[in-house]
Amino acid sequence: MSLRSKVSTFFHRYLNVPYALHTYEFRSPKKPKMTFVLIHGIGNSLHAWDDVVAQMPEDVRIIGIDLLGFGESPKPDWVAYNAKTQARSVGFTLLRLRIPRQPVLVGHSLGSLVAVEVAKRYSLLPQRLVLCSPPFYTSTQTGKRHLSADESLRSLYSFAKDHPDQLTHLSSLAVKLGIANKVTNITPENVASYIATLESCIINQTTLDDVQKLTLPIDILYGAFDPVVVGKHITALDKNNDNVTVKRAAVAHEIMGRYVTVVADHLKALI
Repeated sequence: MSLRSKVSTFFHRYLNVPYALHTYEFRSPKKPKMTFVLIHGIGNSLHAWDDVVAQMPEDVRIIGIDLLGFGESPKPDWVAYNAKTQARSVGFTLLRLRIPRQPVLVGHSLGSLVAVEVAKRYSLLPQRLVLCSPPFYTSTQTGKRHLSADESLRSLYSFAKDHPDQLTHLSSLAVKLGIANKVTNITPENVASYIATLESCIINQTTLDDVQKLTLPIDILYGAFDPVVVGKHITALDKNNDNVTVKRAAVAHEIMGRYVTVVADHLKALI
């Protein structure tokens, strides 16, 4: 390990200073009507939002963030990669940008879980959350003979976690088949952070409990054909929380094709 790496590890690991993440300003007008911060899903990068940004007007500020372990952000091998760590890095990064007005946090899949954690920890930072395809799962097991949807999905994720050698091949195949976003990129270099994130943020999450305690406006967009979203949880949130609105569309999980327009139109309606 180089001296620079040792200093960085000491600074972040032992002094508990959050990492500054890689960001990119897609739109940067002088007097923006609104600021959107885009947080990508697992295995992706900020460029997963390119097609959505292409449909957005020029008079809004749009910032993309690479989560810790992905894209051009740091990929430390000692980090737990849980929602808390990701949210601290996102919050730290946004504070460094000195955004004059509260931004709207827009998260996809894993990014939606991180957005909830940011709002939980830094309640004054975002003005609104837009959660696309949020994989909310209960934190308890049913104990029944037949697995619930949550338990079945957790079993699938656990299988993926235990077979990292297959993930790089399957992710490449999914991109070729048009199932995954074109920027999905799981390589031997980042598969460790992918596995750690899958386990800490998605399998062992508490986000469904956390989102019910938030009071800021929350918009949830999800697909009728999404295999990893449990619809009954979204419906319950819509029914039981006055600050939550839900939009269901005839799309799948990844923000591709028609889903791009669904997201872009929703964001434009907020301006």
